[in-house]
Amino acid sequence: MFGINFLAMTSFYLLLSVVPMYSGGTGAGLATGVLMLATVAAELVSPRFVARYGYRRVLAVGLVLLGAPAFALPATKDAILVVCLLRGVGFAIVVVVNGALVATLLPPERRGEGLGLYGVVANVPAVVALPLGVWFAGHIGFPPVFLAGGAVALAGLAAVSGLPQRPQEPEQALGVLGGLRTPALVRPATVFAAVTMAAGVVVTFLPAATGSVAAAALLAQAAMATVTRWWAGRYADRHGAAGLLAPAAVLVAVGALALVWATSPVVVLSGMVVFGAGFGIAQNASLSMMYDRMPASAYGTVSAVWNIAYDGGLGIGAIGFGALAAWTGFPLGFAVTALLVLVAMPLVRRPVRVACAA
Repeated sequence: MFGINFLAMTSFYLLLSVVPMYSGGTGAGLATGVLMLATVAAELVSPRFVARYGYRRVLAVGLVLLGAPAFALPATKDAILVVCLLRGVGFAIVVVVNGALVATLLPPERRGEGLGLYGVVANVPAVVALPLGVWFAGHIGFPPVFLAGGAVALAGLAAVSGLPQRPQEPEQALGVLGGLRTPALVRPATVFAAVTMAAGVVVTFLPAATGSVAAAALLAQAAMATVTRWWAGRYADRHGAAGLLAPAAVLVAVGALALVWATSPVVVLSGMVVFGAGFGIAQNASLSMMYDRMPASAYGTVSAVWNIAYDGGLGIGAIGFGALAAWTGFPLGFAVTALLVLVAMPLVRRPVRVACAA
């Protein structure tokens, strides 16, 4: 499962900033937005398909949809939005299946650290592939990056047969739509969605706003997020995850605000280190809180809701910032992004009714 996740995330991050660069202009935000909104739509139904067809078949379809459409990008720009839509569906399947499966394999008392290791596997591609894709696109051109992104995802098919075929427990009647009406899930997910909205802004518009320092800034952000996601898991096992989410949101807001001074490489790099720290902590803290609040039979729902928050935030951030920046310019747009993250923070402290854990 970790091997499949590593390859799928490498494919995803390799093209995440490159496709908007290839699209150019106002199409940059639209490309990321279509990718992530298609992901959200597919995440709503992915647990149902897993329950009907099992992990292996559904995950194989997801890997094909994530990888194969990228091969069309070198031929024409006209297919960008269709490719983004198909890859978004494939990505949704991969993250929902892997997110549900990893939780069932972890003992509850070590879940935080296990999710941290899972996060390392997911974030290492962000550390390497996200800035590397931008660098390669600028130095050797877009087509080799697109071909590599497609091939890496398809390579994951070799490991699918090593997964269990069926969930250990049937998904409870709550379902994804029910999960989206459950305060114990929705409140941490909403805070996390605000954080990922800022991340969508960063990965889509940082290259345009900062120029030559973009690759180094993306590397700093992703590297810090990887380290802090693992650390947050260890902390959560010992002290609980709930106290981490609000500080993480503050760090993300501070990092986004630093991009107001995008002409200063020192400020940009420092801001992305702070942003990455908050983003990594928020990923683990929100997911740990949501698993802790639900029984094992609802882990598929938890995975889907968390990933909807993640991917919906990325998409909304990319589309919304593109429209806002066209009117206000980048500096004010980054300041508004930081403010929106802080606005969601009060949801962390509101009491919720927690479901009995299995």
